[in-house]
Amino acid sequence: MFNPKYPAPDTAPTADTSLVQPLTALAHLPACDCNHTPAHAPVPAPVPASRPGVQLTPGALIATVAGGTAVVLVVGAVLVSMLLAVAVTAVSVAICAVVLRSLLSSTHKDK
Repeated sequence: MFNPKYPAPDTAPTADTSLVQPLTALAHLPACDCNHTPAHAPVPAPVPASRPGVQLTPGALIATVAGGTAVVLVVGAVLVSMLLAVAVTAVSVAICAVVLRSLLSSTHKDK
């Protein structure tokens, strides 16, 4: 079950190497009239397309600043409310601890 099952080895006939002749000569003679570029000619580097930078109109700039300000205000309000929730929880736990301590200490004094 855990042993891998390998496919059967290929049984295709092997190619006869005598049918394939290695390329020992050039495809074109050096004196041909074809206008080929030589294989060692350097390829010119592509020229990057010049794109203008981001241009904001005054209206778009005002909208961007207003949007950024709104995001900062919303995130700030969320963070302040979370901090306030933690502070209120801490104060209520401290008050409960003081009340419980006073109740426990008064029961020990009575005995």
